[in-house]
Amino acid sequence: MRPLPIGYNLASGCRFAVYLETNVIKGQPLPYYQPLIDTATGKIAGYEALARLRDEDGTVRSAGPLFTDPGMDPEELLELDRDVRRLALERFRDTPSGFISLNISPLWVSRLQPGEPLPSLLLLEEIGLPPEQVVFEITELQGDIHQLRDAVQRYREAGIRIAIDDFGAGYSMLDRVLALEPDILKLDIQLFRKAAAGNISSGDFIRALALMAEKSGCWIIAEGVETEQELHFALECGARYVQGYLFARPEENFLSPEAVQKQFSRVRDQYVSGKLAERAKLAGLRASLAKLFGDLRAWLTAGGRPADLPSTKEYPWLLRCFLCDAHGTQISPNYEWTGKQWVADPRYLDHNWSWRPYFYQILAEGGEDSRVILSNRYRDATSNQYCMTSGLFIDDSRHLLLVDIDVSELLGKSDRVNLPKSWEPEA
Repeated sequence: MRPLPIGYNLASGCRFAVYLETNVIKGQPLPYYQPLIDTATGKIAGYEALARLRDEDGTVRSAGPLFTDPGMDPEELLELDRDVRRLALERFRDTPSGFISLNISPLWVSRLQPGEPLPSLLLLEEIGLPPEQVVFEITELQGDIHQLRDAVQRYREAGIRIAIDDFGAGYSMLDRVLALEPDILKLDIQLFRKAAAGNISSGDFIRALALMAEKSGCWIIAEGVETEQELHFALECGARYVQGYLFARPEENFLSPEAVQKQFSRVRDQYVSGKLAERAKLAGLRASLAKLFGDLRAWLTAGGRPADLPSTKEYPWLLRCFLCDAHGTQISPNYEWTGKQWVADPRYLDHNWSWRPYFYQILAEGGEDSRVILSNRYRDATSNQYCMTSGLFIDDSRHLLLVDIDVSELLGKSDRVNLPKSWEPEA
């Protein structure tokens, strides 16, 4: 049954409905706005418009659950969305600067006939809001990708920026994301929170997504930021904008651009201080590695017997050591610490490791016997542990002495997620 509207906005010509109780949609549609903070300035750069319903008793509730309810009539949802969209754009039109972000469903785009004018572009023209102040968030990647790509292209030609919402939630949709060439990627909130809480796999995946976004020229938005730890992780991932309850809940009215600038600056400064502390902690590794390589060189000179290897009490993070030639071919067994003794594992003799990403950096330093190099962090295929490899050329750069380091033993579990992926000790 179609809802019966009993309200009308005479100023704008926009129908707003207080739906009768005979329909599942009840209440007066209205937009709420949640600010997006520019991480470069700490100022509010824009707002995301969110659909709300105000009940007769004045209670305001989210309309979001209606849009994910498969039992809802799509026509009613489309009508509700357009009502809220118009109200949101009309109110935002009077703001002096910034941008407004609104959700667009591909399923609704797919209902349009080929060549049919896009209703949102017509609405912007009618209201008089410059398209350059608008971001459309594609909320899911269903429907005809060719029709969606055509609509996105028309939006972009008009000056609207395109964002992909929940990026990272559907791995199989990556090809569809790339086909749309978005300007902004909005990280999936659940995956982001897992990563920020210290889940290493989620953290690595989010970092990989952020790196891909950076290489493709996309900005990152981290939403759902509720704690300082989550903001720290968002900054680590290079997020250009952040939004969440840490700064402001969605509200009916706009805030001043500087409303959260002091709060943001304080937390950002804490993040920078934490990174400096990490560097200081890793500086201790520099001295330990120099001493370890000195011990190993003396061990090799004395004959290189496993029983004479240095004690791991001084190096609890040491997993193994081995020797390669200058081209990356392993010429010694792996010497593994079992927890009780050193054991020689000859299975990897004659294996060439020059193709491994961490070797590119180390091999590039050939000819510098005194320089200790530390690789990026990676997952060790043998032990399934997160490791780093450190190397030192010896014997006039004819041999490469290598050690594998257990990251969890080096920094502790609480620091694992924040460990920089790339760090090179000074000579």
